Amino acid sequence: MYSFTPTEEQQMLLDAVKRYAEGDIRPAAREADEKSELPPELVEKGWELGILQASTPEAYEGFGDYSALTGVLAAEGLAYGDLAASLGVMTPNLFVLPILLAGTEEQKKELIPPVIEMEWKAYSAALIEPKFDFDPLDLQTTAAKKDDSILINGEKTYVPYAADAEKFLIYANLAGKTQAFIVPADAKGLTVGEKQKTLGIHAYPLYSLKLENVKIPASQQLGGPEGHSMEAIQASWHIGLAALALGVAQAAYEYAIEYAKDREVFGVKVAQKQAIAFMIAEMGTDIEGTRLLAWEAAWMIDEGKEGAYKQAFLAYYAAVDMVMMITDQAVQILGGHGYIREHPVEMWMRNGRGFSTFTGLAMV
Repeated sequence: MYSFTPTEEQQMLLDAVKRYAEGDIRPAAREADEKSELPPELVEKGWELGILQASTPEAYEGFGDYSALTGVLAAEGLAYGDLAASLGVMTPNLFVLPILLAGTEEQKKELIPPVIEMEWKAYSAALIEPKFDFDPLDLQTTAAKKDDSILINGEKTYVPYAADAEKFLIYANLAGKTQAFIVPADAKGLTVGEKQKTLGIHAYPLYSLKLENVKIPASQQLGGPEGHSMEAIQASWHIGLAALALGVAQAAYEYAIEYAKDREVFGVKVAQKQAIAFMIAEMGTDIEGTRLLAWEAAWMIDEGKEGAYKQAFLAYYAAVDMVMMITDQAVQILGGHGYIREHPVEMWMRNGRGFSTFTGLAMV
């Protein structure tokens, strides 16, 4: 038997996230999207909520225990405001959480505190590759051990804040296995490309990355010489993206309902038209079903239940289709108004379309 009733501490965090999403992120989202730039003060204010710190044990300068469920609830709340801003606030998660989940004790004590002790800083990760058949478990980027060093070669895309990053987690193929490596941004042979233009999340800075014989000490392999499993990291990617998709979908769903209740066509409220009413009911059902999958997966991870990682993938798989459908239907419900920038649903649809390509851009 399980319950998703938040604890008192979780509820306090969620209330703060809700205030930030509605009072700060949502009003700034359109201008940020138009300018293709996230205001640093907006990201800093989100960082000060302490979402990542709340999932980091005191031994590493945090003030809580890792909880996938807390992360899922917080991520959904953030994305209700705006996806790009949520990803911006959560970017350091991409560096810290894999270390927390799969790093050695020495790596945790050395690398986590500098990230979470101070103001938001660009610690990032590079997983996605510019290949049509990209597979996170069969990467084209290679890592080769040579004496006490590791040489990394390859290309990455969709690397958040690469131009400003202090350190990266670079994922590469080492002897047929995907492994993560801690690489300083000033490493010789590492080149940051131009900022990339995408269909959605315009405000989130994404870059290409080229690695040519980037040499790092062998000790910088995540998990030490024996390496690490990818299961927990992948599960964190999957439920993180599922949670963000839920936030975007919920925002579009609620906006469409309010519009349909207020808008009249030929003297009848749009919401009273049977086709629209059925569509809204289906939207709500799909959101709630996906939310249950995501929450259950997070709970199973926290409880160490068998099948948790499979459940995380199912939640992600469902969320990718769900958010595309919900945001598209929100545009349909607004009719011609849905296609113009006066309303946010067209932006949410563009953002929602990208979830199938966002593997590795979010962790909770």
